[in-house]
Order: sequence, then C-alpha cells, then structure tokens
Amino acid sequence: MKTTHTRRTFVKRTGLLLAAAHAGPWIDLAGAADATPIVPTASGSVRGTTIDGVHVFKGIPYGASTAGSNRFMPPKPPAPWTGTRDVLAWGPSAPQTAPDEKPAEGAEGEDCLVLNVFTPALATGKRPVMVWLHGGGFSSGSASRPILEGGRLAQLGDVVVVTLNHRLNVFGFTSLGEAMGSDFAQSGAVGLLDIVAALRWVRTNIERFGGDPNAVTIFGQSGGGRKVATLMSMPGAKGLFHRAIIESGSVLRLMSPADAHTYSDLLMRELRLKPGQVRELQAVPMTQLFKANAAVLSQMTDRAPGWTANTPVVDGTVIPGHPWDPSGPALSASIPLLIGWARTEETWYDRPTPEKLALDEAGLRARVQARLRVDPDPIIRIYREAHPDATPWDLHILIATDHPRGVYTRELARRKVAQQGAPAYVYRFDWETPELGGHMRSPHTIEIQFVFNNIARGGSLIAQRPDAYALADKVSAAWVAFARTGNPNVPNLPTWPAYSDRRDTMLLNRECRVEQDPDRGPRLAMGRLLNIAEG
Repeated sequence: MKTTHTRRTFVKRTGLLLAAAHAGPWIDLAGAADATPIVPTASGSVRGTTIDGVHVFKGIPYGASTAGSNRFMPPKPPAPWTGTRDVLAWGPSAPQTAPDEKPAEGAEGEDCLVLNVFTPALATGKRPVMVWLHGGGFSSGSASRPILEGGRLAQLGDVVVVTLNHRLNVFGFTSLGEAMGSDFAQSGAVGLLDIVAALRWVRTNIERFGGDPNAVTIFGQSGGGRKVATLMSMPGAKGLFHRAIIESGSVLRLMSPADAHTYSDLLMRELRLKPGQVRELQAVPMTQLFKANAAVLSQMTDRAPGWTANTPVVDGTVIPGHPWDPSGPALSASIPLLIGWARTEETWYDRPTPEKLALDEAGLRARVQARLRVDPDPIIRIYREAHPDATPWDLHILIATDHPRGVYTRELARRKVAQQGAPAYVYRFDWETPELGGHMRSPHTIEIQFVFNNIARGGSLIAQRPDAYALADKVSAAWVAFARTGNPNVPNLPTWPAYSDRRDTMLLNRECRVEQDPDRGPRLAMGRLLNIAEG
C-alpha cells in the first residue's frame, strides 16, 4: 500500500513539475513585469508590460462605447487620447449575463470594443498575426479567459496574437431596420462589424507591435469558428485577413430576413415599444433587454440543426447571402482554410454521468429519435456497423456530434475545395481528456488549450499528462505554420495533404495519422438526413 501511495505521489509531483516547466510565468500572468513597453497607435500611445520576453497589452480600445446613441449602430472609432494610456488589465466583456447571474469573466459593459496584443518583439518585422475570435455562439463568451492567454503561442511561434471582445446577443444581432428606419439597417450584424473594425485596427497598427498586416489569420472555436466562416463571406472584411481557421464552428446558413423580422417584432412587443421609438430602445436597461430577449427566444422554437440564439442576419449588404450555402463564397476563394472538429463534441453539452453511461438500447432509440425527429433505427444501425464495440451511450454521442457539427465541417471543406482556389486542410481532434474519469473523451473546446499551448491551464489532470504537452507542441506548431504559409505541415506531424475528393483528414491524438474519409458510412447517412449532397 505504501509503495502504491509513493508511486502516485511521484506521478502527481512529476506532472506538476512538468506543468510548471512548460508554462513558465504564463501560469500566472500577474508575475513581476520586467519592462513597460510603450507603443504609439492611431488613437494614442499605450503602455503594456513585458513578461518573460513577451510584451502584453490588454484592453486597448478599437472602438467607441456602444452605449446610448451608439447602441445597435455600426461601431465608431475610439476617441483619441493624449499622453500614454496604461493597458495592463482586461477590458469589459460584452453584456451577456442574464439578470441575477454572476458574470463569468469579470466586468461586462457596453464599452466592450477592446482587444489584447501578445507579441515577442516590437521591432518591425514579418511576424504572422493570429487574431482569435472567442466562442460562445453569437450570444456569450469573452477573450478574457486564462486559457486564451496568447503569450506562449506568441513566444513559441514567433507570432503576434490578438484576442478581442465584441457585441453579442441582442446587442449585436437584432435586425431593426424595418422598425427603426434606415439608420439601423445594419443592426442585425453589428457584432460582426465590430470584428471588422478590430481587423482594420490590426491593419493600421499591428506593424508597430512587430506584426505583418499582410499576413493576418483569423481563427476561432465554436461561435468563433462561425464568425470566421461568416467573415469569409462579408465584403467589408475583404483584404483584412489572409488565412482562416475554423475550429468546431462550421456554419452554412444564417438567420433569414423573415425570421429576423419576426424576432424583432416580438422583441418590440415584449418591450412595449412602437416602431420609431429609437431613443427609448437605446435607453432600455441592459437587464430588461436580456429578459425580453430570453422571452422572445423561448417563443422561436422552430430551429434548424445547429441553430444558435441571436444569429446574424443575411441582410443583403453586410452579409449578402448565406455564407456557405449553396456553395462557398467567391469572395474568399483565394483564402487558405484549416478546419476541423472534435470526435465527441457532444459530451461538452451532454455531460456523462453514471446514469447516462448506463444507457440501454431503448434509451438510445429515444434520444436519437428526439434529436433527429425520424425513425432512429436506420441511423443507429449504420453507426453501429462502423463502431461495433461502442456502447449505446457512445453511439448517442457520435450521432449527436455529427448532427450537424461533424457533417457540416466536412461539407464546408468540400464546398471550399469545389471552388478550386486556395486549399483546405481538415483535422479531427481525437485526443481524450482524463477529466471526469475519461468519459468526456474528446469534447467540444478540447483543442483550445493545445492550439494556445496552454496545457498547464487546461485542468489539473490534463496538466499532469506528458502526452498533452507533446501534442500541444505539434498542434500549436501546425497552426503557426498555417498562419505563416497557408500550409499546416510541420516536421513533427505526418504529411498532411490538402482536402480533396479523397477526404484526407488529420487525426490528432497521441499518435497522429492521416485517414481518408474517416467514418464514411455515418457521414453519408447523416448527410442525407441533413440534405447534404453525397460525395
């Protein structure tokens, strides 16, 4: 017994030492600064801090406050300042917390158009710039999460990392043109226009932070991936980025004008406002807007697979059409794309418990039927043929992951290839987390800590896993290589072919390998159900 205890103690201590060795001071960015770098921007000079050779600037305004008369309006430039502005702490996250809830990531407010820069050097150079768009659908999230600290990625990859906040939910995606007049014609997409404004800030200022404005990659996970996919179809974003990475966030279609008008009509009724009451709408307290938004969303129950709350609106101008339906946007045909998903995304939403893990055949049928709204037996049979050793719970998770995230990912990549322009590279993240007894397997969000090489921040058990650090070195290197050249091939990974009719897919795991069209049978079956063309 003593021997077992000693061995476990040794493993635990070894893991913690490994975490500390890899993380350096990035385990705690509150560590002592050894310099105070000052950089002039178009709005005024900013003073950051330097930690372990990486210059960090937090909370730089890229737009004016969106409160008051700026609410629901396109972003405006920040007011210039004199002197030097300290940018040492996160700025506010976008309003997103329902009444009586504690904000998840610190302060929230309508003065939320802020960004953060992590750079290994300020000298003018040709460092690729990687602009991260956070997840949370289109309704929540923030760049102010420890796992999104960009210092290690900047340091190890010799890149400039930018993360940002922008308007979300009812504040960012409410179509008010019909109710409030032409001044509000773009209100259904102002959250995305915020991102465009941030990218313009990058184009204007990033060279002073050591970055190359002609080598900008936008990358994001979940809702951040949806934002990337949508920006690829927006004329206002053309020329502001040169590569794109979509992680677990493929989106083919957005909200139609008809659905958007239905939503806004219901919102106005909920707020007891009439068309034209612009100032009254802009003065509604945030908590009241959240309550009204929640009430309206509960009434809009006819949702397509993959639908998320407060989705941007196809308005014909800011967003000319559905970004990836019926085909890829010609606007970004020349932009290389890296895209993928996690093998068991759904365990993030449907957390495994002993009761769920004991799911029987009847329970499996009930769950699949409730999700797909069809006879579940044919789909279950095809997935079982592909995975004969899977338990009913495993099959449920695989089916729910493909409906629609896994299928949409591969279909978006296929439509990108069909453009015969820049290449697409596809991955599936198969590494399984030890958290929750290993039953989470490869959940939604799992790859973020690997991309940012922030394994020490990824959970107490993950931080003790040597294989996690090894895979993070490979994944972050591939993402950096793609940002630098448009090609993710690096020496420590197998050769990664561009996607084609062979559907070569990089499976990222302890041992990485490329497989042609993994899970082809389930893909085709789910594609037919989702009205996706076979191929």
